[in-house]
Amino acid sequence: MPAYRSAACTAAVISGNATPDGRPLLWKHRDTGILDNRLEFFRGDRYCFTGLVNSGGNIAPGASSSDREVWIGANTAGFAIMNTASYNIKDDTLPRSLMDREGILIFRALGICGNISDFEHFLDTLRRPFGVEANFGVIDSDGGAAMYEVNNRSYRKYDVNDPFVAPEGYMVFTNFSFSGRKDDIMGYERYLTASAIFREADERNSDFTPEFLFDSLSRSFRNEFLGIDYTVDYERMVGEGMCNGIVPDSDFIPRRSTSASVAVKGVTSGEDPFHTVIWTVLGYPPCGVAIPVPLADEDHIPYYMKSPLPSGKAEMCSLSLYIKNRYVFRFDISNGAGYLDIGQLLSGEDGRPPVLSCCRNAEEEIRKVFNGLYEEYLAGNISRELYLDRYDALSRGFLDTYINNISCFLPE
Repeated sequence: MPAYRSAACTAAVISGNATPDGRPLLWKHRDTGILDNRLEFFRGDRYCFTGLVNSGGNIAPGASSSDREVWIGANTAGFAIMNTASYNIKDDTLPRSLMDREGILIFRALGICGNISDFEHFLDTLRRPFGVEANFGVIDSDGGAAMYEVNNRSYRKYDVNDPFVAPEGYMVFTNFSFSGRKDDIMGYERYLTASAIFREADERNSDFTPEFLFDSLSRSFRNEFLGIDYTVDYERMVGEGMCNGIVPDSDFIPRRSTSASVAVKGVTSGEDPFHTVIWTVLGYPPCGVAIPVPLADEDHIPYYMKSPLPSGKAEMCSLSLYIKNRYVFRFDISNGAGYLDIGQLLSGEDGRPPVLSCCRNAEEEIRKVFNGLYEEYLAGNISRELYLDRYDALSRGFLDTYINNISCFLPE
């Protein structure tokens, strides 16, 4: 099985009916065999778009050199799409070389689809077999929010704006499709955990925002199937002798295989699509920070979130993965790869503060600076051109903010 299908992603589509400002959210916590990820700007046939790609080349096995892969992204029409691999809806047997084309489908859809109707037309007219077995989440600038279960020859839509389909205004999904075979369900433990976190937040009337998605889900060490939540109970468990700081990497949302977490904050119906923001954590989210990237018809991705070389790596991703490998997944003998040092993340060790606290502090600083600019733009006080110019200037400092907060974990 290729690395592309070793995915164990967790995702959600959130209708504007469930967010504090009426703007829908699209979230993907990505797990894959290719840990170096970056952002890239593209000019499609109809729309420009920004998306998450594999560093070191992003061509699917068996695909032509003209086929690119994107795993979540948004275009200048305000249309955004992502996927999670599914393992229980494949309807026929194809050679492996003709499968695993989800990233290609996303790349093509972002270049030509302006809204959900366009996406459905795209699926209806796309040559079969599709070469996919996946769940696709989409939002658009008409207020649309939906999830599609897609196999080689057909698809099933779930309208997240429909209260009969999504009573609370959101849908959570992992690596199985609700309409698929019940005996081939994968990712159920993470589905239970993510669903519980969403449900409890909804009951508390908490806001569904990008920071909620990153902090409550992509940095959660909760396993609902086992009834364990180290994020909340770690200190008590250590005090009672139930934990020594080393724990199995067992079906948490963030895993050794996590490569990024992305939340696309869309727009309300009729709003300017350029108000869309692509919040992105590259690497391992407990060791990284979310960087806001504005939707634009030119490349405004910060230099540390991309690479000038087609096969190059993003500096932000490399830093996050360095901390992860040096301090968290630091065991490389015997079965050590299956364990993480959660004490480094949650309580700190050897005189260092918790990794998670350092990243949260940096992210709060970045969010405060960006939101001040973003609110000016939303209010119409500055033009799009000035917004992007100021963003370019401010975003250059976001890497320094991160490094300053995590400096004690970096080599001197």
